[in-house]
Amino acid sequence: MKHFEYSPKGTCSVKMMFDIDENTDTVQNLEVIGGCNGNLKGIGALLKGMKVEDVISRLDGITCGIKPTSCPDQIAKALSAYEAQH
Repeated sequence: MKHFEYSPKGTCSVKMMFDIDENTDTVQNLEVIGGCNGNLKGIGALLKGMKVEDVISRLDGITCGIKPTSCPDQIAKALSAYEAQH
């Protein structure tokens, strides 16, 4: 299990912490500090067991209101950064 932390940009959330199973390349846990607590807990529950590449393809580019990004988009960016490091 690999622990990975990311500081999102342009959102209310301030820190994203992931546990990723390196053998299956799946998200096993997501915890987000800041942001919309209930929504982000729900997203974390939905992502559990999903392949990193599938999460990226589903969440990349989602915006929040007039902002050019969102917490889901930042999750995709975090996991893209994780992939680039591994």
